[in-house]
Amino acid sequence: MSPSLLLVEDDSRLRLDLERHFCQRGFSVTTCANGNQGLVAVHQSDFDLVLLDIMLPGVDGLFLLDTLRSHRATPVMLMSALGAEQDRITGFTRGADDYLPKPFSLAELDARIDALLRRANLDRAREVPRPQGSLEFDDELQDVSRNGEHAGLTHSEYRLLATLNAHAGEALSKSFLYQSVLHRAYTRLDRGLDVHVCNLRRKLAAIGAQQVQIQAVRGQGYILVDAERH
Repeated sequence: MSPSLLLVEDDSRLRLDLERHFCQRGFSVTTCANGNQGLVAVHQSDFDLVLLDIMLPGVDGLFLLDTLRSHRATPVMLMSALGAEQDRITGFTRGADDYLPKPFSLAELDARIDALLRRANLDRAREVPRPQGSLEFDDELQDVSRNGEHAGLTHSEYRLLATLNAHAGEALSKSFLYQSVLHRAYTRLDRGLDVHVCNLRRKLAAIGAQQVQIQAVRGQGYILVDAERH
């Protein structure tokens, strides 16, 4: 699909030249001649990229940038004849992704636009949604939850589950678990770890986290198997 570009520029000659240029490149271009039109556009549509002048009639480009950033992460390139360093810093501080001082060449504009779009595509590719029902770990609360329901783990139970999860698919010996989780040496008569495992299984089942299984490995210790990872 063609990338969608919002161009907000009050200079009619530059606006027309840029619109023609990007249309020739295959972009779907929406143009606005002032900040008020730009505000309407960002509220009505999603864009792949915004090319935004700072000095605009009506609301200025920085106000428009603030408005956009309050609800969208659309890549934004600022354009301005203002060349002061502070203007560039202000733009970046308020959420701009790039800044191009006027006058500029179309070759440089294209290179920067393409870089922004590549970065945005990479970011979207990395955003792999967690499956519904995934187990969420909260280090601050020392608890886990599924679909917003907390298991109510003790600190020791949380440390045990977090340790097993960090080594999911790997059998961990009882000696290792006693030292790293319970902070004491393992003895054969000590059933503390087994009790914690039993409680964990019960609490995970209570919040419907059946995909997370803590299995005993004969002669070794315990292993966590998470069906979501397979």
